[in-house]
Amino acid sequence: MKRTAFAAVSSIALIASSAAFAEPQAEVLHWWTSGGEAKSVAVLQKEFADNGGTWTDMPVAGGGGDAAMSALRARVLSGNAPTAVQLKGPAIQEWYEEGVLANISAVAEAEGWADVLPASIAGHMKCEGEWCAAPVNVHRVDWIWANADVLEANGIAMPTTWDEFNAAAAKLQAAGVIPLAHGGQAWQDATVFEAVALGILGAEGFHKAFVELDEATLTSDAMVAVFDQMRTMRGYVDANFSGRDWNLATAMVMNGEAAFQIMGDWAKGEFMAAGKVPGEDFLCASTPGEGFLYNVDSFAMFDVDGDDKKAGQDLLAKLIVGPSFQEVFNLNKGSIPARTDVALDKFDTCAHLSADDMKASSENGSLLPSYAHGMALRGAQSGAITDVVTAHFNSDMSSADAVAQLAQAVASSY
Repeated sequence: MKRTAFAAVSSIALIASSAAFAEPQAEVLHWWTSGGEAKSVAVLQKEFADNGGTWTDMPVAGGGGDAAMSALRARVLSGNAPTAVQLKGPAIQEWYEEGVLANISAVAEAEGWADVLPASIAGHMKCEGEWCAAPVNVHRVDWIWANADVLEANGIAMPTTWDEFNAAAAKLQAAGVIPLAHGGQAWQDATVFEAVALGILGAEGFHKAFVELDEATLTSDAMVAVFDQMRTMRGYVDANFSGRDWNLATAMVMNGEAAFQIMGDWAKGEFMAAGKVPGEDFLCASTPGEGFLYNVDSFAMFDVDGDDKKAGQDLLAKLIVGPSFQEVFNLNKGSIPARTDVALDKFDTCAHLSADDMKASSENGSLLPSYAHGMALRGAQSGAITDVVTAHFNSDMSSADAVAQLAQAVASSY
């Protein structure tokens, strides 16, 4: 049954030959509507136009993409799907199972994507072995950001273990500095939780827990230790954290009100936009432990009628993974290129660290999908985990009770 999930009935060769004579058309649904993101999309629009294409923009505001997904479902149900849609992780597979995605393997193979993308990231872009989506970037999630002056003033180095983090936090708290800038929103709680989990469980344990949903790992003593560390960290957050947006937490680190923030590298965009210099004004390091948690933005191609739309799809896929767009977009976004062969001369020191770590992690098997940012699990399972994480963080629930609820929530989510 799954073999028919690509709805296109024409052969790839026929599409390619007929599309070559059509003017490329693309209607693109995305939720990149602010600042550097909008600027980056404009670059892609220009590249598309420079190559003879006509772009119809379909931006839907809302950072998490929920509104965009509602708009997409309405379009697909009416039989009028957009050419390309911003999707990521398991959501790509869910739409594939609906039988509405196009096969873009001809472009991917012609452009040699398999040779320039890390294998684990390429895997998200394939549907039963055929390419169905194009990756834009790689965001690292497990970052710790710090105010350089605050650390220096208090004689603190960037922590490399959670014990070192706790000791630094206690020292900062005694000096009247908020140790950890945090926003009390469920996804932010989950972001901190998975960084702690990676450090305590290790790469293999993280994969077992948050990719395989292995019950033994979810109920292990190590998982109790993860919640213990989360309880400790709750004590390092200020009293006004509830509901705070992530960028406001970043601003607390920027202005010296707080020392650390655990957040993906979109936080770096805030520092850079304010004219701050990495290594001088702010510091970046992976959170304690080994491994690399990634969040990859990508565009899935939907099955469309008409040679002009198919030509637009092929051109768009080629440009998205092309070296030029990969460089320009990621310089604006704070992330790094999904391609491993893009020169990083124009990128900052944190981006270089991220690229080096991604390469090393890809080679040693510790390059892992973020559960908190929709890469590792489908919505029901990730939501079940986050509900327990947030409930624990905002109450006096014991770590043992949290672990028991975690296993129960996961089991009930299917």
